[in-house]
Amino acid sequence: MKSAHVYKKGESQLDVQIKDIPVPKPNADQVLIKVVVSGTNPKDWKYSILVKGSQGLNTGDDIAGYVEAVGSEVTEFKVGDRVGAFHEMRTEHGSFAEYAIAPAKTTFHLPKSTSFEEAATIPLAAMTAAVGLYCRLGLPEPWVGGVSQARKDALAGGVVVYGAASAVGAFAVKLLVRSKIHPIIAVAGRGIPFVQGLLDKSKGDVVVDYRKGDEHVVQALHSAVPSGQKLMYAFDAVSEKGSYQNVCKVLDPKGHISLVLPGKKYEEIPDSIDQTLTTVGSVHGVPDDLSDFGYAWFRLFALGLKEGWFSGHPYEVVPGGLNGVQTGLENLQHGKASAVKYVYRIEETEGLDRSKI
Repeated sequence: MKSAHVYKKGESQLDVQIKDIPVPKPNADQVLIKVVVSGTNPKDWKYSILVKGSQGLNTGDDIAGYVEAVGSEVTEFKVGDRVGAFHEMRTEHGSFAEYAIAPAKTTFHLPKSTSFEEAATIPLAAMTAAVGLYCRLGLPEPWVGGVSQARKDALAGGVVVYGAASAVGAFAVKLLVRSKIHPIIAVAGRGIPFVQGLLDKSKGDVVVDYRKGDEHVVQALHSAVPSGQKLMYAFDAVSEKGSYQNVCKVLDPKGHISLVLPGKKYEEIPDSIDQTLTTVGSVHGVPDDLSDFGYAWFRLFALGLKEGWFSGHPYEVVPGGLNGVQTGLENLQHGKASAVKYVYRIEETEGLDRSKI
């Protein structure tokens, strides 16, 4: 089968090479998926550029396609099922290929109404948002009924989502809406029209335009917090270029912020503020074990797609299948994406002949 592998070229350039490798076999608790559409994420290029020893890995993690084979201990899926899946990061047999491997726990059924293109935008980004909101910030999940008065008071100040037009940020907004948590104070730029469509102004939700400068952002955040309330929660889906510094000028000294970029020290954040790192790899047990949480929420995503209260992110199909992976990764590297996820239709790959497999 054909598989796209990402290499570092020079100091900061990418070189994607398409290789012919054997079709993998799933372990007992894994599924083999015939990839119809692969999604992509910023980490797909960052890993190859920034992490030593990462050369030549298929870095794709967002899978959408048909189950081709299941491991001996898999009971929830069968051959032919339409599924989305989150490949285990930093392991072989990622989504930039004709066939990919995923743990059964992070695989989920797709209703017929959900296209493979839409499904490929969901796994990594949506789960990152869920981990950030519910595991790191400890916000109440949608099924939680009566919460304490103290929690109601803390939530009354709203929740900041910095980078709300990004896939992770937009999924965070959608999950907050599902959890009936308002006001949502969203920070975005070019994607503001998209973000506005996710919010409910009648509940105090607002969008702040970061392009107007740091001073404006801080003032707008202050203004967005309801009178007499304290801002206690922030989810920073950007975590660079002044984002968390701006938030912390408004966040209560005993507030909570979760960030998404590993390897940073975030030294500007006051010690009194509770800061956490949102690590989506935790649903695969790294660095902590949130595998049961991931299992539950991927099934909730499937239910939400079926019932209509959940949806994927806007997407753009990069032409050429696996031959387009380099273009998509370079576009992400150079900041060209706004309110859109790049996806690849594997069947468009040049020279592909699946009849031989």
